[in-house]
Amino acid sequence: MAIQSINPANGKLLRTFDALTEEVIAEKLTLAAETFRTFPSIPLEHRALCMNKLASLLEQETDEIAPTLTLEMGKPIHAARQEVAKCATACRYYAENAARILASEPIPTENASYVRWDPLGVILAIMPWNFPFWQVFRFLSPALMAGNVGLLKHSPNVPQCALLIESLVRRAGFPRGSFQTLLIETAQVERVLSDPRVAAVTLTGSVPAGQAVGAQAGRLIKKSVLELGGSDPFLVLPSCDLDAAIETAVRARLINNGQSCIAAKRFIVHESIYDAFASRFVAGMEAMKIGDPMKEDTDIGPLSTAKIAETLEAQVNSAVKDGARILTGGQRMLGDGNYFEPTVLVDVPSTSAVYREELFGPVAMLFKVSTLDEAIAIANDTPFGLGASAWTRDPAEQQRLVAELQCGSVFINAMVASDPRLPFGGIKQSGYGRELSAAGMREFLNAKTVVFASPAPNPSR
Repeated sequence: MAIQSINPANGKLLRTFDALTEEVIAEKLTLAAETFRTFPSIPLEHRALCMNKLASLLEQETDEIAPTLTLEMGKPIHAARQEVAKCATACRYYAENAARILASEPIPTENASYVRWDPLGVILAIMPWNFPFWQVFRFLSPALMAGNVGLLKHSPNVPQCALLIESLVRRAGFPRGSFQTLLIETAQVERVLSDPRVAAVTLTGSVPAGQAVGAQAGRLIKKSVLELGGSDPFLVLPSCDLDAAIETAVRARLINNGQSCIAAKRFIVHESIYDAFASRFVAGMEAMKIGDPMKEDTDIGPLSTAKIAETLEAQVNSAVKDGARILTGGQRMLGDGNYFEPTVLVDVPSTSAVYREELFGPVAMLFKVSTLDEAIAIANDTPFGLGASAWTRDPAEQQRLVAELQCGSVFINAMVASDPRLPFGGIKQSGYGRELSAAGMREFLNAKTVVFASPAPNPSR
């Protein structure tokens, strides 16, 4: 079967690739397993040199790399450059911090004891299209620094990004087989994950995809990490800096054309400032320039695929049918490409299916509340639990929000964002496990307990 790269700005076919045959998949699995036999023994200092070289390639070739992201998934070109730069930051973080994270940890017992961190082996990474480089690099950089070997099954609409990443890894000096792209169909994933040479899997994607992969990994007793959808709340309380909250709210909803798991999607605003927030938020949404993502002054590009645009349109129509009102936008835009108007919905009833669904595009829902208790209740009334942004200058409110919001991260007076230094992930249907930071690196490491009868040698990797 063919894997197609299609420009979402105009619907034109960019390139077509044949999905790998079973024979080629078998060859790549063999190469990955063979590479793992020797890759962990390569000195950590050498792996760090390669990782820093990879960061340098990303930094030096940003202007050549970024257009591929924009052409394949539609993000504005300036956002594509920022994404490439962020990948370089992750590479340098793990190059500089891997020795600390991987260091053996002495444990006080009656014997000489310590924990040693060992790589698991070949890791299958199933990655989405919305951040076609960043999603991969936040797996790739800790995995390779830890001595694991990576197999990338990228989303079928970004095959050129997937191949470009593999090429950059090889040019950075990592051994052949340490990171390979698998251009395969979704139906072929089960066969790869079932292979005994694959030790674990990480997936970022939809809830149904996570259910399927998590269930298979469970049957096989293989470690899995799942980062799934989100319907992040953005809470705005009376003591906030309203100017900063509104400006951030627009950016938080429209980041990546609205196609981000951690984009704010539900805006929960206290009644005392609701009217001011709503009018200025709508004005901010309407002020965004929609157009060709290759142009520097474009704020919002197209949605990644026609199907995503159709799904979003159906969700908006469903919400209106259930009683919601549209303050602005609400429709797909006419002409070529998968463009959708920035949209603000109010009065979405809790009985509407859309109330608990993820809106993956430039559509926001506004809710008016009269108390902090009500705000927290609505924020937690979702099957998801990825991130939350809360705006208040009241210390007591801040502490309650940090303690009571059900999610993987809480940002007070700031927009939710991922950072290589901080654990990233969610709870509930947003998944389990963590990426980034020491926690993310250790997801695919074996915490091996070592005990010596005294005297014992000094622990080392």
